[in-house]
Amino acid sequence: MAEVKKKEMPLLFTKDNYKWMLIGIVIIAVGMMLMAGGKSDAAGAFDFKEVYSTRRITVAPIVILLGLAVEIFAIFKKPKKVNVEA
Repeated sequence: MAEVKKKEMPLLFTKDNYKWMLIGIVIIAVGMMLMAGGKSDAAGAFDFKEVYSTRRITVAPIVILLGLAVEIFAIFKKPKKVNVEA
């Protein structure tokens, strides 16, 4: 019986891709943390300046979009070519 040789397929992502994906996830998490909060001490009080602060309305969404851009970069990043002479 002839042995069937399996053709080894290269991995879709390399260690470098996963590193960039982790960096992107951390950046997105930081953006979510910047957007969180705003709890008032008084139940019936609404602090307009706290809820609609520049940090929540502008900075946090930009940080999240930067994290998503890093994720896209990580997915499309091609691995470095290694010259293997045998």
